Amino acid sequence: MLDEIALMQTEAEAAIAAADSEAALEELRVKYLGRNGLVRGQFQKLGSLPKEDRPAVGAALNQLAKGLEERLEARRAELAAADADRALLADAIDITLPGRSHRVGKRHPLLATLDEMVAIFLGLGFRVVEGPEVEDYYHSFTALNYPEYHPAMDEQMTFYCGPDVLLRSQTSTVQIRAMEHMEPPVRIVVPGRCYRRDTVDATHCHTFYQLEGLLVDEGVTFADLKGTLEIFAREMFGERCHVRFRPDFFPFTEPSAEVALSCTLCEGGGCRVCSNTGYLEVGGAGEVDPNVLAGVGYDTDKYTGFAFGVGVERFTMLRHGIDDIRLFYSGDMRFLGQF
Repeated sequence: MLDEIALMQTEAEAAIAAADSEAALEELRVKYLGRNGLVRGQFQKLGSLPKEDRPAVGAALNQLAKGLEERLEARRAELAAADADRALLADAIDITLPGRSHRVGKRHPLLATLDEMVAIFLGLGFRVVEGPEVEDYYHSFTALNYPEYHPAMDEQMTFYCGPDVLLRSQTSTVQIRAMEHMEPPVRIVVPGRCYRRDTVDATHCHTFYQLEGLLVDEGVTFADLKGTLEIFAREMFGERCHVRFRPDFFPFTEPSAEVALSCTLCEGGGCRVCSNTGYLEVGGAGEVDPNVLAGVGYDTDKYTGFAFGVGVERFTMLRHGIDDIRLFYSGDMRFLGQF
């Protein structure tokens, strides 16, 4: 029997060493150490042995049972350690690879350009004033000297929210609100968003940003307006930038002018953005109409002023060589990520 026990031990230890899962170890435990297992079967044979052989065989069987239990536990630990190692390898981080950096937010090109524009006027002594985007009819048209028949009041041109409420089509509305609460001298710039029923194309959009400027004081002339805008344009684009003034008409200024800058995209040679003229219109300007000043209670014999409004999108296009205004509102991160 001792030879049988030794052979059983050799076979069991080999099987335990070859087991590659918890399920296989459990099968071996049942096979050798279970209630009907091989080791228990050997214990049942002790009664048929001579008395003098029973102690040695019993001791050998006890040692076999204890040894197999220890082998099983040791193999379970080995398998658990191997599983842990595999899990670590699966989750391992290759520290030789470059890390993944977080995307850092930045200013939208329109707002970044607007910040630059405002900073220049702050340096010229202007202050920033803001107003509501949803306006009333009085501040949008009546106070700005618009005649009742002016086409800008038509629903084809303006977004109306009600009979007397609309989305402002220009930041000039804030001029009136500022002068209603300020005594001259007034020197302000008004950045903000405006809305018009424009057909969207390479140079127009129904929603856009505008920077309005207003200066009211004694002895202010059109020459002051021209000099201010020329300094502003050259601060933005350098000495190569030329400013062009052409006679125009706006109800709230008299005389009025269209303001255009030399196109930086084509260097004056002509392109689709500047309509092949070499210049890109950026806004309007002029001397504040006396009717507007009188409407807010200013003495028109004592005070004069100038006002201007420029489109931020146009300046950003010139600044960065962008030939389509729609790109600003596309939400395409491939485009926005360049700035």
